[in-house]
Amino acid sequence: MRKEALLADDLLRMTACRDNDLRGLRDRAILLLGFASGLRRSEIVGLHHEADETADGRGWVEVLEGGLVLHIRGKTDWREVEVGPGSTPPSCPVAALKNWMELGRITHGPLFCRIARDGKRALTDHLSDKHVACRVQTTAVAAGIRDGLSEGERRHRFAGHSLRAGLATAAEAKERFVQRHLGHASAEMTRRYQRHRDSFRVNLTQAAGL
Repeated sequence: MRKEALLADDLLRMTACRDNDLRGLRDRAILLLGFASGLRRSEIVGLHHEADETADGRGWVEVLEGGLVLHIRGKTDWREVEVGPGSTPPSCPVAALKNWMELGRITHGPLFCRIARDGKRALTDHLSDKHVACRVQTTAVAAGIRDGLSEGERRHRFAGHSLRAGLATAAEAKERFVQRHLGHASAEMTRRYQRHRDSFRVNLTQAAGL
């Protein structure tokens, strides 16, 4: 089943229901960065703190004054993904990542790592990419996203790919910019992601008087 796109309003509801402990800070950063960057879940958990730490990772993050630059290693080459700040503090992936890095004391190695059982410190090993899918599913359910469906149906509809699809669906930008951001080899692949972007934007039912 093709995973359903999560849009910005959905994401804000999801991040609002996360706790403010280390796990909540980490997962909030994963959700916001995952949406804003359009990265695949393996790329999200494969990010490292520095450029020379990518032997077993997929890339690294460069924190700049105006935002973030994610350097992602693909199958044949590297690409850069720029992530700008959000319009408000709760929606800002840059602020969320900086907050997690500071309070989690992330200064070396994997950017997103496991939390000790006592919940008070970040460990040094990578998260599994399955963590992203699981966190998207459980947080969407907790936030009441598509609450007209059963919990089982909602878990089946959402996964890590929902963040990537959500950005492509909602982004009001030229196709070539979205294509480059997502690292798609063809414009046709980008158009598949944008399949519902223009649906019902012009509502002729209401325009006709109903």
